[in-house]
Amino acid sequence: MGDRPRSIFIDELPSHLLVQILTSGRLSATDLACLEQTCQVFRGNYALFPPIFQSLIDYVAFQLCGIHPIYVSLSSNARKDLFDRCDGNWKRVLRFLQSVEQSSDLVNTSSGNMQISTGSYHTLVISNSSIYSCGSSLCGVLGRGPEITRSGSFERINFPSSSQVVHVSASHNHAAFLLLSGEVFTCGDNPSFCCGHGEVGRALFWPKLVETLKGVSCKQAATGLSFTAFLTRQGHVYTCGTNAHGQLGHGDNVDRPTPKIVEALKGVGHVVQIAAGPSYTLAVMDDGTVYSFGSGTNFCLGHGEQHNELQPRAIQFFKRRNIHVVRVSAGDEHVVALDSNGYVYTWGKGYCGALGHGDENDKTIPALLSSIKGHLVVQVCARKRKTFVLIENGSVYAFGWMAFGSLGFSDRGPSDKVLKPQILDNLRAHHVSQISTGLYHTVVITNKGLIFGFGDNERGQLGHDSLRACRKPIQIEMEEALDEAGLVAGIISNY
Repeated sequence: MGDRPRSIFIDELPSHLLVQILTSGRLSATDLACLEQTCQVFRGNYALFPPIFQSLIDYVAFQLCGIHPIYVSLSSNARKDLFDRCDGNWKRVLRFLQSVEQSSDLVNTSSGNMQISTGSYHTLVISNSSIYSCGSSLCGVLGRGPEITRSGSFERINFPSSSQVVHVSASHNHAAFLLLSGEVFTCGDNPSFCCGHGEVGRALFWPKLVETLKGVSCKQAATGLSFTAFLTRQGHVYTCGTNAHGQLGHGDNVDRPTPKIVEALKGVGHVVQIAAGPSYTLAVMDDGTVYSFGSGTNFCLGHGEQHNELQPRAIQFFKRRNIHVVRVSAGDEHVVALDSNGYVYTWGKGYCGALGHGDENDKTIPALLSSIKGHLVVQVCARKRKTFVLIENGSVYAFGWMAFGSLGFSDRGPSDKVLKPQILDNLRAHHVSQISTGLYHTVVITNKGLIFGFGDNERGQLGHDSLRACRKPIQIEMEEALDEAGLVAGIISNY
């Protein structure tokens, strides 16, 4: 018998091979930091790399930043600004980029990939490619059949066993689900064709494939009030549903029974994120431009006036200042935006301090939220008269209307106002990775995959049957066991 091959230790591998290995996977900035702390070889400096890099891991982080889609889209000046903002630390730059990307997508936790979406009185959660729902099932928004009108615990929505759900949007009374294949399913209330099936008036109690989008690979959906926007992997936007205010972006007020491409956006570039308010739509381009269209009420379009826009119109505040916006969140009466340096801007109605500037004044155009300039923000989240911002270290700041406790401050009354950003002490013990807020409730996911909720629970939207409301974050348990008996024949007919 021949000699057994000698084991190769990691410190014997050539540095260029280590770099190739580390940059070929999907390592996060946290993973790199762990490697650097646990193994001497990753802390070493190699003559192969320029002296500006402090270690092998620092060089790997730089390489991963260089291929990240957000970083690639930045100008040279914007890249330098971000690097300086992160104190010249490439691991911190990478963490910022990855956290921003995950804020509107699946977030990678130690329990697997997850995403949260809160609606008016319901909550939907993706966990490891399966989707769960709880709360009020008004017109079938929970996606679990007509017999379910309320659910006080998270239960699985049944898709075929091979389906992998990777994105969900359920902001109002209907929901949209995107699969890894790029296919789109919708369910719930269906006035004005918002579910995209060419039929109106009949609620959909099970997720149904949107046939018009067959062959169009989608990566994100944004559900407004009786309308829906879909973002494709090619950076195009399709819309359907009610169009009374021009929120579909087609240059008219005609409702669309099935998804139709927004030609005006197709002609100006590649869309990277979309958001939908009750009757307006926002689109973020890869060059950092923000387009808005639909209802101009409450100044949510950001143009300094309240006129409706029937076609996408660029928000000039950002363009004129060369501010590269990376994400937006559309509230009921206000908007929040995040730029490539982790700065936050708000505009719209200032009711209850929802804009965070210490007063209740309206902002007709975007205004920098100066009180948190010292923090690197990675996610913004807006809904009815309240706003949340997530900091890179997992801390959460909130401001606006307490709304039955949905801001998470247990020492405040249920209708109090918080006029400036304040940290949520009740979540300090946890590293929050994603946050979503509904009408009167809020749910967060931590980096360990734990789920916490607070606010109104009258309809079970916090996943607890015994609570009416909760002003202090409470952990939500989720039953992830697959119930084979739930794969009913009624689902199959929708495919």
